[in-house]
Amino acid sequence: MATILQLETATQVCSAAISINGETVALKEQMASNIHAGSLTLFIQDVMDTAGLRFSDLDAVAVSKGPGSYTGLRIGVSTAKGLCFALDLPLIGIDTLQMMSAGFLATQEDYTGLICAMIDARRMEVFTALFDTQLDYIGNTEAKIIDEHSFADELNASCITFIGDGALKCAAVIQHANASFSEQNFNSAANMSKLALKAYKNAEFEDVAYFEPFYLKDFVLTTPKKKV
Repeated sequence: MATILQLETATQVCSAAISINGETVALKEQMASNIHAGSLTLFIQDVMDTAGLRFSDLDAVAVSKGPGSYTGLRIGVSTAKGLCFALDLPLIGIDTLQMMSAGFLATQEDYTGLICAMIDARRMEVFTALFDTQLDYIGNTEAKIIDEHSFADELNASCITFIGDGALKCAAVIQHANASFSEQNFNSAANMSKLALKAYKNAEFEDVAYFEPFYLKDFVLTTPKKKV
């Protein structure tokens, strides 16, 4: 039996879940800006209590590894690594875009098209990747500036559902009969349960000492225009 604590902080959603054998048994999450640092450990304790578990009952910690928000990813990964160090547990890194696609497929059992997961990277840029219904990658994960020609070849060949907080802003630009857009948010720790179980069974663990989030783009520090 695999009991896994799961953390998702790659976007504005702060989320913690417990899965047992690939099934989510407890979930605590909230969507709000800048709450991850103050809320994540509280959410972890909440799901542990809800599931009736002690930390010694855990078999692994899984964390959404990106791409996504630089600050959010730092908080999630550092928390996960701290728990793994303290409890001597293996660490599982879950691709954020793949996790989102898994959540979408869980709501669409008969879906036969492609899934394009998108995380807002400001303006018309998104972090994105295409997946088939087996959650295999179609091409590479990339930071992409969206215009009217984006995904033209793929849309001519297949239906694509665009998901994530970066998808809706692209709806007015990507106008194609084979394109559809989901308003549902799939950035939830609950959506990594089956992916985390698969990784656990295959012993696909990260090096706790050296693991870093998948930022995709370098962090750029900007200077506020408004002087205080």
